[in-house]
Amino acid sequence: MYQPTDLKKGTVCQIDGKPYRVVEYSQKVMGRGGSIVNVKLKNLVDGSVIPKTFKGQDKIERAEVTNKTVQYLYSDGNDFHFMDPESFEQFQLGADIVDSAASYLKEGDELNLQFFGDRVINVELPKNLFLEVTYAEDVVKGDTTSSVLKDATLETGLVVKVPAFIKVGDVISVDTTTGEYRERKK
Repeated sequence: MYQPTDLKKGTVCQIDGKPYRVVEYSQKVMGRGGSIVNVKLKNLVDGSVIPKTFKGQDKIERAEVTNKTVQYLYSDGNDFHFMDPESFEQFQLGADIVDSAASYLKEGDELNLQFFGDRVINVELPKNLFLEVTYAEDVVKGDTTSSVLKDATLETGLVVKVPAFIKVGDVISVDTTTGEYRERKK
């Protein structure tokens, strides 16, 4: 069981038999009355987001989720195909489950799938991924201050804002939670 203050962003809990992930968290301390925790919870089955308020003494059930490492094979437009690297069993997931992770998937990458019972509820990416720049706009000569950002298209099709010195062929690190440029690979 969780206490309301355990519900940090990303925590998976269970309410009424359904798994939810905390997407926003805020806490208000009320003098002698303890504290109130306000969260926004994303239903990991249907994708809906609900606001919820918990008081200090409330108990929240942990969701029984399991993780499994899989290898991404390819996408045929509608479905994303994966393989279990131990059993070599192949399976596919719909775009609704893969969701925003689709922008980061490269053939051959290993990632974790999160299961609730026998159902896949989430595609878990590493916090940072290295991706190659396949297209970057040219910079106007003399406009090389470090604050100038330009669009760069990465090998997965994702477009991110990068500093002016990034060019085609560079490999950069991207934060998968925000979709922002982090650094150029040395």
